[in-house]
Amino acid sequence: MSKFDIHTVYKTQDGEKVPSVTTVLNVLAKPALIYWAWDLGIKGIDYRKYRDDKADIGTLVHKQILDHLRGQVTTPKEYTLEQLTTAEICFNKYMEWESKQQLEPVLLEAQLVSEKYKFGGTLDNYCKLDGVPTLVDYKTSKAIYEEYFYQLAGYKILLEEHGHSVKQCLILRIGRDETEGFEVCKRENLDIEEQIFLKCVEIYHLKGGI
Repeated sequence: MSKFDIHTVYKTQDGEKVPSVTTVLNVLAKPALIYWAWDLGIKGIDYRKYRDDKADIGTLVHKQILDHLRGQVTTPKEYTLEQLTTAEICFNKYMEWESKQQLEPVLLEAQLVSEKYKFGGTLDNYCKLDGVPTLVDYKTSKAIYEEYFYQLAGYKILLEEHGHSVKQCLILRIGRDETEGFEVCKRENLDIEEQIFLKCVEIYHLKGGI
């Protein structure tokens, strides 16, 4: 597996290109991200290199988890030893959590498009978790941010438009070392987040894309 992936292009049934869930959410201001980049700069760290390194780790962890759920073996390439070591820490945290659940995958890394709202997305895991239809999103980060739930709301809209019931949504925050820990955040209701996400879709299309 290469860490260099081509971004997915989403199209409606008539061939119209539409934005992804994450692209839609770029209409939102992200003051925390600005502070994060500033703080790294003060410490003499190039935020772009730092961001790309962490993104590579996140990509690898996602791949390891999804391959595991598919019964496949991950064969990573072009990663540093430090990235591989960090990813293994994350994967082991996930496996400890999963060992205590009954998880039956239904859709893994599914690419869906909304014909109604004109956007697409690739969700991590739609499954039955202890028998409950559940949308799961994996995050390798230090904290859970509100924007994560707007993203989940977008995926929930996609699933429901395609006939899948979603009774609960989970974010699994998988820390990259022992200090960052492991966190599960569950939401059974994303009504407000869905409204916010659809407003973002509307703004995106009104602006003619970004």
